[in-house]
Amino acid sequence: MSAERPYIDKEHPEVYGAMVKAAAASRSAAREAGLGDDTLELINIRVSQINGCPTCLGIHSAKARKAGVAQGTLDVLPAWREVAAFTDEQRAALELAESLTVIDPTIDRQAVNTRAAAHLTTAQISAVEWTATLINAFNRISIASGHPVLGQ
Repeated sequence: MSAERPYIDKEHPEVYGAMVKAAAASRSAAREAGLGDDTLELINIRVSQINGCPTCLGIHSAKARKAGVAQGTLDVLPAWREVAAFTDEQRAALELAESLTVIDPTIDRQAVNTRAAAHLTTAQISAVEWTATLINAFNRISIASGHPVLGQ
């Protein structure tokens, strides 16, 4: 029996393929709901920061810059509550995403959704939550597999 960590995406490609299809459907739904790639990538990065997934951080930081997110904004993302670099929509999305990443029973999820609803439609809230759910899953796939950071 091997002690090597398997790349679970390669070991069961049909499962990983379903994840990739779910992510594509989620991205499409988010765009249809009016969310920009900048906001979606901020969600992906923030969740990946919390989970400590270097592979996903590398991938989504590059995608965020391509979507027009300034490097200075990425630099202060962990402190998004404290700086003016983020729109109200992005703040609402980040709060929702964080609430689904660290499941804290003391957090009132209804209150989080109520605050989000001041800046996001129901479809956008759903799309943000799908985005957060899926990047959490991809983080776990990469962490379980020990995927390297691309280009390093």
